[in-house]
Amino acid sequence: MLEGKDQLETARERVIEAVAQNMNLYGMTPSVGRLYGLMYFEDGPMTLDDMKEELGMSKTSMSTSVRNLVDLKMVDKVWKKGVRKDLYMVQEDWHQTFIDFFTIKWRTGVSINISAIEKSLKELEDLLAQENITTEIKDAAKSDINKLHNALDYYNWLNRLVDSFESKEIFNYIPR
Repeated sequence: MLEGKDQLETARERVIEAVAQNMNLYGMTPSVGRLYGLMYFEDGPMTLDDMKEELGMSKTSMSTSVRNLVDLKMVDKVWKKGVRKDLYMVQEDWHQTFIDFFTIKWRTGVSINISAIEKSLKELEDLLAQENITTEIKDAAKSDINKLHNALDYYNWLNRLVDSFESKEIFNYIPR
């Protein structure tokens, strides 16, 4: 065995385990985190077979995990002359990885919430237009409308924050 290989593996494994434990922040399982960590320390692209051999997971599980990482732009599918199998490589710029993940997840969340709020605002406005509602219901609807407009202000702010990540303007305020 090479001198220091155990120390190297221990140091890498510590980081891989930390990444695996934190993947729930990304909505991923620890096994996806282990895969990402493994790929991060690889010096070149890996096939699904390489990943399966290293982690002892099924090829189906590897494929699903890699697809999740590709969808989040944390891993790229790469091409290498003469290689017929799909190759994957970690996106090593963690700033860009965070930006991609953050914008994908937050744009989706903002869109879902804005859509629900706009639909509810229309329903509440329709409710207020009715003549046979009680003062109590009318006051509650007006209060809800006010709360929902405040929520829309927040989501508009959040969209601007996401814009600052996508444009990289955020780095003017918080340099890398």
